[in-house]
Amino acid sequence: MNTPWENPVKKRLRDGLPVVAATITVANPDVAAHAATLGFDFLWVEMEHSPITLESLRNIVLATRGLPALTFARVPVNEIWTAKRVLDAGVSGVMFPFTSTPELAAQAAAACRYPPAGRRGSGAVLARTTWPAGEAGYQDSADANIMVIIIIEETRAVERIDEIAATPGVDVLFIGTSDLSFSLGLRGNQDDPKLQAAIARIVEAGQRHGKFLGRPAAAPDIAKRYMEQGFLLFQGPTDLGLMATGGRRYLEALGRVGGTPQPRALY
Repeated sequence: MNTPWENPVKKRLRDGLPVVAATITVANPDVAAHAATLGFDFLWVEMEHSPITLESLRNIVLATRGLPALTFARVPVNEIWTAKRVLDAGVSGVMFPFTSTPELAAQAAAACRYPPAGRRGSGAVLARTTWPAGEAGYQDSADANIMVIIIIEETRAVERIDEIAATPGVDVLFIGTSDLSFSLGLRGNQDDPKLQAAIARIVEAGQRHGKFLGRPAAAPDIAKRYMEQGFLLFQGPTDLGLMATGGRRYLEALGRVGGTPQPRALY
């Protein structure tokens, strides 16, 4: 008897193990395919803050089919239709920005599941052809394995975080620490006690309601520190950021020193 396919990202999280994403901002399937072989658990295809289109996303899904890293997409806005389109393109997870109310959290969960549990449309012809488990039984497999990641990045979300965290069907509370800082009036400052207090409040609600926790982590030592706080899902550097890091390391070994970038949150 064949064992049903299980989303390996979701499985690692259930096993208490960290997962790390490479952030894809370049609309190039070759870049994504290469990133999918480097050891990252999934690709965070960035459709909110980059020019990647739905067509480019589908090409990335095709290029990464069968490679170790799964393809997830951050949609530009938390709407049913935006999720439907990336799911029908074949992604295995969706990140929903600015999910600041329980209603938006419930909408995100509903967008990723078929009726009666959700509101996803049944026309996923393309997604079935690239689904890791194969075409047979796609709907049931997708309902069980699509990951729903909601992004907390406004003070009004923190104020209602207990209700948001209690939402059935949400897998991960991801903290958009930069936007949350701006929402708190801190203009991106990551060290202010007000931001740290808001993060702690989100962590407590997530743990109480059995949700996994995520946040950006620009460097491995930062990710290790966040793991001690209970975070397991990390948005790693962008494709361009990884290229810049590798380029600087190569040139510095030859005595060619370029500009030194200041560490900052990804978003």
